[in-house]
Amino acid sequence: MSGKLPVIKASKKTGKEAFYNNGKPLPISLISFWQWSSSDLVGNALRGVLAEFIIATAIECSDDIRKEWGAFDLETPEGYKIEVKSAAYIQSWSQKKLSQIQFGIRPTQNWDDLSGTYSKESIRQADIYIFCLLAHKSKDTIDPLNLEQWTFYIIATKTLNRTVPKQKTITLSKLVELTPREVKYEGIAKAVKETLAISSQL
Repeated sequence: MSGKLPVIKASKKTGKEAFYNNGKPLPISLISFWQWSSSDLVGNALRGVLAEFIIATAIECSDDIRKEWGAFDLETPEGYKIEVKSAAYIQSWSQKKLSQIQFGIRPTQNWDDLSGTYSKESIRQADIYIFCLLAHKSKDTIDPLNLEQWTFYIIATKTLNRTVPKQKTITLSKLVELTPREVKYEGIAKAVKETLAISSQL
């Protein structure tokens, strides 16, 4: 085999796609896999992906397919880059107490999927960060699909770079000190626009 292997462009699936063997469809479909792998919405890994989807619907960019290895999580229709982080008090496993809230803010190297290489410099890649807190505190009634249980904190990356330039994580209390925009789901789109406007003046 010679030459460079190209990027595989994923197509959006419906869930009805069947598995097949020896050229014949099997009685299992892609939705079967999704149900098996993606039903625990409280778990850390999938909750993070869910948070990205929630933000994508709020800013109207959910028609695109999520990039697993993107340098940032989402891009607005205007081309602004967004990093989405999530945390929760409640976890899937047995807990002795509620989890303490902190979010990852580590500068990263940019992965270029066209060249297959990382950038040499580590920076925060996005224009703004959106911290998504599943704030509900009862295991009996927690439901990540109930957007009333979430709170969102939106802040310009420039603010993080100025105040916590080298930090890899940030606690909720420290984040609140930086006066992000704190909103519920219906306020995300407006807060994003306001934060981007302020960011352009910093």
